[in-house]
This record gives sequence, structure tokens and C-alpha cells, in this order.
Amino acid sequence: MALGNPFPCLRSARLRLREITPRDTDAWFALQSNAELMRWYGADPMHSRAQMEKLIADSAVWRTAGVAIRWGIELDGQFIGSCGFARWNKAWHNCILGYEIDPSYQCRGLMREALACIIEYGFNEMQLHRIHAEIHRDNLASLHLIQRLGFQFEGVHREMGFWQQRWHDLDYYSLLEQEWHAPIQG
Repeated sequence: MALGNPFPCLRSARLRLREITPRDTDAWFALQSNAELMRWYGADPMHSRAQMEKLIADSAVWRTAGVAIRWGIELDGQFIGSCGFARWNKAWHNCILGYEIDPSYQCRGLMREALACIIEYGFNEMQLHRIHAEIHRDNLASLHLIQRLGFQFEGVHREMGFWQQRWHDLDYYSLLEQEWHAPIQG
């Protein structure tokens, strides 16, 4: 099963989540080449526009193959970040969540808004049962965001990631469909 054809555009109160295209190369490259931002991302910063062009092309292939989907986050017509699912295991109905946002747009609730949209899409349209996230334990803003969305801590993946020339432990969180759709108590 491919992930939507045409690409599944989503909307929230302030955001448009849409396909990432070559016109986003410069804006996404600015994020992916930012060493400070990428220290949490699990990959070394990009060094060339050609790397970004390849990632954009690969993203379209992964979506068509049904293994990953990445949305561009747009605010007032401007690309400000991305979010999506990777490592989609259709047989087990699960995938991993990933995201990044331009630092100048952080702390405004925009990523929470974007993630709520794609989580809803994942559970309702992709028939996911479980979404998980691996987060660097020093990335306090991301840990707080995931917890506010209802993700539950499951443990630590010791030395799970290798980027910027060293090993990193990652905290492991998950969200189950029934937790997402459970009525708010109290």
C-alpha cells in the first residue's frame, strides 16, 4: 500500500502540511545543515544542496513504496520544518515519528499542532496501532512535547545512534491508538 496518491495534504488551525518539493530545497537545507539543530536529529548536518535534492527525491520514492511519509510544515506560505513517519511496518501496524522545526518558530505550539495532525492521520488512515519515537535525553523540549502528546516512556536504547562522531543513548517512547483516542479524564 502506497501512502496516498495524490499526497495527503493536512490542515490545522494555523498550518498546512504538504508534500515537500524541490522548491523547498533551500529552506529544508537551511535546517538540515544547521549543526546546532541537527545535534538532536540523529544525523550529521548536510553539507550540500545536492544532498538535500537527493533526500527530497528519496522521500517521494519512500512514500510511493509505502515505507515512509514526510510532510513539509507551512505557516503563512513559508516552509518552517517537517514531520513524518518512517520505518512503517505494515504487518505490525507501527512506525517511528520524526520532526524538526526552524528554531525561530520553536516554543509556539506549532510542532505540537503539526504532530497532532499526522498522528491522527496515522491512526485513522494508515491503520497504525503504535507510533514510537526515539529522542536524545538531552533534548528536553522534544521530550516535553512527546509527553504532552501522550507518549509513554518505555526505556533507553543504549548507544542506539551514531552521529557527530560519537554514540548517543536515545529515550524510547510510544503511543498506542487507544491511548490517543481515549477520552480525557478528569
